[in-house]
Amino acid sequence: MENLISNNEALLTDVAGINLNKTMKALVYHGAGKKAWENKPKPTITKPTDAIVKILKTTICGTDLHIMKGDLPEVADGRIIGHEGVGIIEELGSGVSNFKVGDHVIISCVTSCGKCEYCKKGMYSHCKDGGWILGYMIDGCQAEYVRIPHADNSLYPIPAGSDEEALVMLSDILPTGFECGVLNGQVKPGDVVAIVGSGPIGIAALLTAQFYSPAEIIMIDMDENRLNVAKTFGATQIINSGAENAIERIKSLTGGVGVDVAIEAVGVPATFELCQEIIAPGGHIANIGVHGKSVTLHLEKLWSSNITITTRLVDTVTTPLLLKTVQSKKIEPKKLITHHFKLDQVIEAYETFGNAAKEKALKVILTNE
Repeated sequence: MENLISNNEALLTDVAGINLNKTMKALVYHGAGKKAWENKPKPTITKPTDAIVKILKTTICGTDLHIMKGDLPEVADGRIIGHEGVGIIEELGSGVSNFKVGDHVIISCVTSCGKCEYCKKGMYSHCKDGGWILGYMIDGCQAEYVRIPHADNSLYPIPAGSDEEALVMLSDILPTGFECGVLNGQVKPGDVVAIVGSGPIGIAALLTAQFYSPAEIIMIDMDENRLNVAKTFGATQIINSGAENAIERIKSLTGGVGVDVAIEAVGVPATFELCQEIIAPGGHIANIGVHGKSVTLHLEKLWSSNITITTRLVDTVTTPLLLKTVQSKKIEPKKLITHHFKLDQVIEAYETFGNAAKEKALKVILTNE
């Protein structure tokens, strides 16, 4: 009888490594505009380099909203969404050497094998066996448990006594704002920087731009509450583009020249267009936003202006550096958190985050109790 039970259990583990005898709750995508909080098989180890992490805290990203709108049609029906969080390692593959069961960890939004040609260049986002796959091409973090491939390179240990809510911001938004916005934009001392979009990513760029002592950081948005929050985080000027002409105001602030760095942190055609209108000769346009629609590139205006335009998917190579700055209180990303929910309230959390202006929401935290 014992052999029969064992054989039956083996049959209930499919080729994807899912133990069908054990289930968990998760937020599941079912096509544009459709999501559900439902039972899913609990993940198990499929490769020696895997870890199974019990989620303690997770959040919702603007990219998740793009997925839910259908802007990323490659996301499969049935996918568990989410790519940010902190948790406890519950199980490890035999090939994981940097962690042990029970360790508290930050989950990186980008999976890195650490061995391929792109990883060796620091381009983890283009890892040949990873990149941004979590909550996109494989099941993600808005669940009770998640499988993390290449755990040694895709998890970061949490120092004892850390504020884990604050460290959720290190999964994605802080390295994204820093790498895709500030570093790609080559922010320098004395620069005039405009950040178009005062959501969590835009504010992450605002926080980390201050490492380089720019002369001005101008935040542009249509949400007055988010602009006021940006002011408390160090913005020197705020512009409500719904209430005034942002281009004229920028020209007025810069003597008609424009800004040295324009960081696009929304991902819609109008905001990319605005960046092109306000950039000064020799300036940098750094795109962060996830674009689901085509934008117009005005080369007929920009071709002679020595403009640099950059794109990037976050590589998370700066996560260790940013962890130190958070631990030392040089930046305090916890102030971005405006709402708290239990994990099983994730549908309500999406409604709040998706109506950010009305709800005065920046980042939400979902706690798995």
